[in-house]
Amino acid sequence: MEGVPDWPGPPEAPVARAPGGAQAAPAAGALSDRGHAIFRWAGVTLPGVGLAIGLALLGRGLARGLGTGLLGFERSPISDISIAVLLGLLIRNSIGLPRVYDRGLRLCARAVLRGGIVLLGLKLSLAEAGALGVTALPIIVACIVAALVFVTWINRALGLPARLGSLITVGTSICGVSAIAATAPVIEAEEDEVSYAVACVTLFGLVALFVYPFVAHALFGAAPRLAGIFLGTAIHDTSQVAGAALMYQQQFRAPDALSAATVTKLMRNLCMVAVIPLIGARHRGASGGGSNRGAAARPLPRLATMVPLFVVGFLGAVVLRTAGDYGPLAFGVIDRAAWTQFLRGAETLAAWSLAVAMASVGLGTGLARIRRLGIKPLCVGLAAALLVGGVSATLLLVFAGR
Repeated sequence: MEGVPDWPGPPEAPVARAPGGAQAAPAAGALSDRGHAIFRWAGVTLPGVGLAIGLALLGRGLARGLGTGLLGFERSPISDISIAVLLGLLIRNSIGLPRVYDRGLRLCARAVLRGGIVLLGLKLSLAEAGALGVTALPIIVACIVAALVFVTWINRALGLPARLGSLITVGTSICGVSAIAATAPVIEAEEDEVSYAVACVTLFGLVALFVYPFVAHALFGAAPRLAGIFLGTAIHDTSQVAGAALMYQQQFRAPDALSAATVTKLMRNLCMVAVIPLIGARHRGASGGGSNRGAAARPLPRLATMVPLFVVGFLGAVVLRTAGDYGPLAFGVIDRAAWTQFLRGAETLAAWSLAVAMASVGLGTGLARIRRLGIKPLCVGLAAALLVGGVSATLLLVFAGR
């Protein structure tokens, strides 16, 4: 084509261009390989990351424009996070996305989300985190026990496989998709059962993401920490809890709610260490103990898969904040004003990390599989979601009334 230069071919191999030094060629070749690897990674990762960042920015702009410009409020009542998630869902489930975006979106939904949660640890001291944990722990235990008992009964009453009920139970009461993925091999769940459980948790978790911040404010508006504990116990997946708590913080100017929800959800995640072996033992007993064919093929997942690394990172950030707050200078060398500025920057970065992660969650959530579920699994999922939310709200209202 006239005026368009020929696209350059692949570069000449470094060995061919080396002037005769036997060691120069391998060194140049290794450098070239590393450079190519970096560009390949960028080529498959940056499209999805850029799309998620763009959607988070667009969500903020639309939320402010609609709330202040169109509706005339001084401060927009529309959440940035809800707009970003809705836009992502609309794009994924209408026109769809090419696969070139998948890797970057996975990076945002996992690594960026977890990084944001770790940064939230800098908002809390050990004393504050401990106080939240003491309040949240009995609520968490009650929700898990209620789900294990009643969801199992509902699942059996509807005639669904016991494994499906167990997956929906752990997904709803503990840690969403992560708990389902960790439990499935322990009980030898079928692929369809895993898909159904993930779909239920995704559907009702998304509904809770948009609805529960307003329920929490109606019930616990005068006590933001109780609102955060409710969000941390009643919503399923870590990303959904983070998104709902961030919405609550933005809408009602209650940063304590985000901290409480984060601590509560991470404590729920740690409950996988106890609950997954319990469910595995129950299913082995129901199938005849160790004599059945698959008993030996059902090892418990490694501890590292049940104690996510970002939970450890969050605790490390809490310790770092506690140490930095001690004494006239942070760590004996950092000026108080500089330390405060650092903490504010970390809080801003955490909020943007969560916003980008939630945009990627919307972009990565396909709802087509939900249409194939059938009514019975949806009934179990709905019952589990309402049960966990109801137990949490009831116990918190009792505590708040004291």
